[in-house]
Amino acid sequence: MKRLNDFFAGLPMTIAGGVFLVASLILMLMKIEVPVDPAWVSVIICGIPLLYLAIWRVICNKGINKISSALLISIAMIAAIAIGDIFAAGEVAFIMAIGAILEDKTSERSKKGLKELISLAPQQGRRINNGKEEMINAEAIKVGYILRVLPGEIIPVDGKIISGNTSVDQAIMTGESLPVDKEVGDSVFCGTINRFGAIDMEATNVGEDSSLQKLIRMVQDAENKQAPIQRIADKWATRLVPVALLIAIVTYFVTQDIVRGVTVLVVFCPCALVLATPTAIMAAIGQATKHGVIIKSGEALEKMGKVDTIAFDKTGTLTFGKLEVSDTISFTQELDENELLALIASAESRSEHPLGKAIVLHAKVKNLVLKETSGFRMEAGKGIYANVSGCKLLCGSEKYLTENGIDIPKQVRDTLDILRNQGKASLLAAADGICVGVVGLSDVLRPTANEMVAELGEMGTQTVLLTGDNRRTADYFAKQAGITSVRAELLPEEKVENIVQLQQEGKSVCMIGDGVNDAPALKTASVGVAMGAMGSDIAVDAADIALMSDDISKIPYLKRLSNATVRTIKFSIALSLFINFVAILMSFMGWLTPTTGALVHNAGSILVVLIAALLYDRKFGDKGTGSAPRRGASYSGWESH
Repeated sequence: MKRLNDFFAGLPMTIAGGVFLVASLILMLMKIEVPVDPAWVSVIICGIPLLYLAIWRVICNKGINKISSALLISIAMIAAIAIGDIFAAGEVAFIMAIGAILEDKTSERSKKGLKELISLAPQQGRRINNGKEEMINAEAIKVGYILRVLPGEIIPVDGKIISGNTSVDQAIMTGESLPVDKEVGDSVFCGTINRFGAIDMEATNVGEDSSLQKLIRMVQDAENKQAPIQRIADKWATRLVPVALLIAIVTYFVTQDIVRGVTVLVVFCPCALVLATPTAIMAAIGQATKHGVIIKSGEALEKMGKVDTIAFDKTGTLTFGKLEVSDTISFTQELDENELLALIASAESRSEHPLGKAIVLHAKVKNLVLKETSGFRMEAGKGIYANVSGCKLLCGSEKYLTENGIDIPKQVRDTLDILRNQGKASLLAAADGICVGVVGLSDVLRPTANEMVAELGEMGTQTVLLTGDNRRTADYFAKQAGITSVRAELLPEEKVENIVQLQQEGKSVCMIGDGVNDAPALKTASVGVAMGAMGSDIAVDAADIALMSDDISKIPYLKRLSNATVRTIKFSIALSLFINFVAILMSFMGWLTPTTGALVHNAGSILVVLIAALLYDRKFGDKGTGSAPRRGASYSGWESH
């Protein structure tokens, strides 16, 4: 039975049912009689799924959920057949089928992101046993095992470094765009990438207890908590069904006319209600798509209209997630800023560290000539040494220079404090044993961030920054964007906890992020919005909405569109109920038959569709500017770890 139901409920068969219904209407208007009314085909094609749904809900659902719009329309369809008005029966079934298809199309959601997240789980690890290396499956790793992780390898389990220094790409966990320097005693997480130095680590959390597996479980749990959207017609059905039956029975006893009673049932069918939500949502989704905003479900759009708090990730969301040189400060008269930059860039030209790459790129953009280097060596997590045209140059953190006997004057320390307070990464340079300068680097704030936050504030929407960055960087950057509520140094589960806390305070929360680490938060929030062009595939798939142009100035537009969609749905529902009320009075008076009643309430359905269609071309004050990036945002680097 289910296979037959699924076959008839598909779009091709529903279209076929509509064709036969139109044929029945044409024959009826032309007063041409045929042996079998073509509307019978519509009744069979569209009516079987309707009856199946109504009966299934009566049997399987509990309490008032047994009563649905499908039950009311099934009763009306059967009553119309009983008095011989096949067209009316086919019409109400067809409208219901169209509404179901539209709603299904707007509520589909991809499951691909969870599969991709699971694929990130490491498969093997390198165990050190009696001084020898052996590759073992990740599932076989136990707490206390000593593991070796080479540069470029994925860390197989959570652990603590017992030997070696390195820099670890923790973007999957914290969203930080810079590798984090690690040394003996520091913790490392499963699924993160060891970028530079080889390390030995002791396993502390393995299998299902590892950070990555917890991340996967959080996404799964949040996915399972997503309840399917309940049709607005079904919400009204618990009231409509008994009222419709009562009015139909009263009409029959008062008028002694069974046709009038059946007409009441036909015009009472909530076809316009069935269409009000999906048509408005489809029009809004089409409107959003034109503006580079991909909305995956109608439920997301409806919920976005109720959102009063928007939480932002930082790196890659409010910023471009790309470090650029912001300051070049020389501490000696022998070197001006360009000469200092060229010297440091020459030394860093062989480095694979993101800071070094950013400095070299900046020097090339300024057309500076880089000098030949020799003797290059790198100490992972600390800095580099290079001989640049006879000059012995050390570049790295304050700790690295101090360990190599370089004196750090108070002037230099004060400058580093200023850069730190501005949320910037810093790289010190020492030439021939003397500290000669510092280069500051920062992320780039998206140019529309401040205006976007201000617009949301004008709309009565609160903004919050949830980031894995350190407190100093987060505070500085939030101030630049105009966000007053800041929660920093958060792991993925802590972002989820903060969103849950906001929801428990009665807030309807939208989360906007771009990284794998944001996926659980995107799923947990009432609405998840991902940066689609630059964001990870997992974040995009976990989210309900994706900004394909990475233009956060679209957020106020999205909020206005969602608000308008909710208002349109409510207006259409009110209008459809009014039309039903008038049609019931006309049916009671005998001015309508089941056939004309079906046409009247069909006209109401068409009117609802037309109102919804107006959303597609309506202007919502999109203020995206797309201007050039503004310099001087924030990011922490070697100096902040």
